[in-house]
Amino acid sequence: TAREREVLIQIAGGLSNKEIASQLGVGVRTVETHRERIMKKLNIHSVAGLTKFALAQGLISLNG
Repeated sequence: TAREREVLIQIAGGLSNKEIASQLGVGVRTVETHRERIMKKLNIHSVAGLTKFALAQGLISLNG
């Protein structure tokens, strides 16, 4: 979903669940749920894996 993509980008950017929740105006548990769903859909089991995926898809860049 669009919200999951937004959460993925912020996770890959190094933000904590609490920071993401604050930026999006949702609860920390909501962010955790999005993270769990993203990881399950993509069959990725770590934040490093999510970051690598986001880079490969062009959602984030190494240059900022």
